[in-house]
Amino acid sequence: MAADGRMIVMADADSRDLTKLAEYEAVGGYQALQKTRAMSPGAVIDEVIASELRGRGGAFFPTGRKWSFVPKPNQNPNPHYLVVNADESEPGSFKDNEIMSRVPHRFIEGCLIAAHAVESKSVFVYIRGEYTGPYEILRSALEELQTRSEIRGDVTIVLHRGAGAYICGEETALLESLEGKRGQPRTKPPFPAVQGLDASPTVVNNVETMATLPPIMQMGGTEYAKLGVPDSRGTRVVSLSGHVERPGNYEIENGTSMHELIYGLAGGIPGGRELKAVIPGGSSTVILKADEIDVGYDFNSLLTLNTAMGSAGVVALDDRCCMVQLGIRISEFYEHESCGKCTPCREGTRWMTQILRRLESGEALQSELDLLLDVCDRINGKCLCPLGETAAIAVASYVDKFRAEFIAHVDRAGCPFGDSSPLHDVLAPVAVHTHSASAAVPA
Repeated sequence: MAADGRMIVMADADSRDLTKLAEYEAVGGYQALQKTRAMSPGAVIDEVIASELRGRGGAFFPTGRKWSFVPKPNQNPNPHYLVVNADESEPGSFKDNEIMSRVPHRFIEGCLIAAHAVESKSVFVYIRGEYTGPYEILRSALEELQTRSEIRGDVTIVLHRGAGAYICGEETALLESLEGKRGQPRTKPPFPAVQGLDASPTVVNNVETMATLPPIMQMGGTEYAKLGVPDSRGTRVVSLSGHVERPGNYEIENGTSMHELIYGLAGGIPGGRELKAVIPGGSSTVILKADEIDVGYDFNSLLTLNTAMGSAGVVALDDRCCMVQLGIRISEFYEHESCGKCTPCREGTRWMTQILRRLESGEALQSELDLLLDVCDRINGKCLCPLGETAAIAVASYVDKFRAEFIAHVDRAGCPFGDSSPLHDVLAPVAVHTHSASAAVPA
């Protein structure tokens, strides 16, 4: 729920079954689309620019500005495409799942609004393969629209199921996969807005971004921009998980205190434990210590702490958690999910995992802490896409914020927490390298 009690993306979802077309229309559904189609594409882009909406996928790039990069049909005769990133692979984030599951028609309406703005007749929703529930709900919602040509117009929406690869959350790797190729990032430029799907102008946006468009067009961009704080207008659906009493998705007004998220909305830490750390925006963001959470949940406030909202996955960790174990789980995940195209990521993530495992087992020397940071530095800023870089940034932040804990692993020749840490039994995929092949096995 928004801080002022007002929902935007999830409006009316608690009181009505908005998976049904009739129920969605009863609360004004698809009226924003009618309003949009009465406007020129350029006017729609101007309205979204006025809203100051930023992408809700992680990069946080201004949505209207992104659309403005797409050449006009008279400048580029190739088809224009809208591709929606519904892959949601970031550990700690599960908001898009709920948006597609509970307000599918608002999401679809947003897709049709965006398609009008960028003059696209084809929309591809690249949905995570494991999201069988949201997929079926979206499919049913689209079937309801088959007889409603006044809503569908001449736009075709295709649901494309991915194969569960984290790398396909990166927009160019997603486009490669959508074209039937191996999911690996492309070099940029050219950027997708100019040369994307099938070398044609393409806009790639996130699920929550799409679901925010109907309310913006209904209330007006200037009115929407009154919500939130500078550079972070409007609301955000935040996934709260980890060691909290009430995990789940909460729609908040941007700028709400992170302390309020954890101790207000999520009910605090269970069992009378103390908060130790918070992952603020999914596994790829810089961690915060417990004394750093009196900060607004918005772009600029988190930037002062060198971290970010990312995919809005907030994970609370209590005082039993071992930071080396957390580092292992994160590094294992990114090692496994690396596409292997660039050397710093392919080799660097594996090297990080090896050092962290040596620390946890008590085999590492003090010098290996500096080696770990050096490896992180050699990954950061040197990869083809953000996967390796964010893994290195996240792990380096654990060492930076909890160095004494890492040193204790060396001094005690083992983990001070051992199996008492709730992270001890958390599994992450790992790559086992043999002379002939690589295979995924449980940790």
